[in-house]
Amino acid sequence: MTSSIKVALAGAGAFGLKHLDGIKLIDGVEVISLVGRELDKTHEAAKKYGVGHATTELSETLKVPGLDAVILATPTQMHAAQAIQCLEAGKHVQVEIPLADSLKDAEAVVAMQKTTGLVAMAGHTRRFNPSHQFVHKRILADAFHIQQMDVQTYFFRRTNMNALGEPRSWTDHLLWHHAAHTVDLFAYQARSPIVTANAVQGPIHANLGIAMDMSIQLKCANGAICTLSLSFNNDGPLGTFFRYIGDSATYIARYDDLFTGKDEKIDVSKVDVSMNGIELQDREFFAAIREGREPNASVEQVLPCYQVLGAIEKQLAAG
Repeated sequence: MTSSIKVALAGAGAFGLKHLDGIKLIDGVEVISLVGRELDKTHEAAKKYGVGHATTELSETLKVPGLDAVILATPTQMHAAQAIQCLEAGKHVQVEIPLADSLKDAEAVVAMQKTTGLVAMAGHTRRFNPSHQFVHKRILADAFHIQQMDVQTYFFRRTNMNALGEPRSWTDHLLWHHAAHTVDLFAYQARSPIVTANAVQGPIHANLGIAMDMSIQLKCANGAICTLSLSFNNDGPLGTFFRYIGDSATYIARYDDLFTGKDEKIDVSKVDVSMNGIELQDREFFAAIREGREPNASVEQVLPCYQVLGAIEKQLAAG
């Protein structure tokens, strides 16, 4: 593909706008349609970003002439069905994390990708953050080996609000959304499949219907272990913080930034062409389309993560 890639974004909310900001910095890509839940707000976002078409229906966008690909930043519960809808329409697709909220649906997306041969990628951003890329390069160079990862995923979300402080139309989930980041990253960085997964969760919230606190333990076939603590009740620093404890160093990753175990900042500005993990994720998606190859974080590559989440869900349901 030598011409401009024409892409649509479905989900013009807080995270969708991050994709639009990143795409503005990528040459040879044009956003030609926006899909949103509320037409007025979608038109407003389209005008701000210079997008010529806005709608509330993904099916309408999939018929826009010249469309090559779709990025889905829609509510979790819609991801799998919409990804399959895009692939069936002959469009490459990037699905924001999580790929699905059940193993069955994740497997269905992978099956459809294999049928179509199109590029289908999941938004597992941690693979692309410069901080985690730095560690990954050290691992590939055989200069660092993970002994343990200690991860904290903390938010203060006792009401159903998004990152912009606006009411959500859907309910977030600690296991199928937030744990997916760490489960995938742990196996990716350890370069070994997860063979043991244990979890406990706190009380189910009376209104939201989800657990607000969760603890997960993981072990890879090579012996590396991971402890993941998740909470929607934490009134303090928000986000996910990763501590890599290895045989030659300790690293602390905070999104795109990286520190030593003694909290000394490490310069990761030259790790990739940008310091923005979302932009780098999108660059990989478009590069895979142009080059006709499987992307990093393809739906097939991340399927083992959802197999682990499915096993954990069964364990939690069994009490």
